[in-house]
Amino acid sequence: MSSYDENESKFLRKAKENPFVPVGMAGFFAIVGYRLLKMKSRGDTKMSVHLIHMRVAAQGFVVGAMTVGVLYSMYRDYIVKPREEQKA
Repeated sequence: MSSYDENESKFLRKAKENPFVPVGMAGFFAIVGYRLLKMKSRGDTKMSVHLIHMRVAAQGFVVGAMTVGVLYSMYRDYIVKPREEQKA
């Protein structure tokens, strides 16, 4: 039971360090779920084209979330921390 608690706290710790990872995961699953529901009304579009569009949209969201996360961590490390060190 203790390994479960350790894994849960490790995930929460990583989520606090990098808050855009859970956002990227949630966006990925939301886009995939939406596109799977939309598959019923795809019309004449081939299945392979629909799946490729779904994959590209989901990957685009994840890459965007990762980019925003990197920019946020750079801002925090190179702008906020030096200001705090100057004040101290």
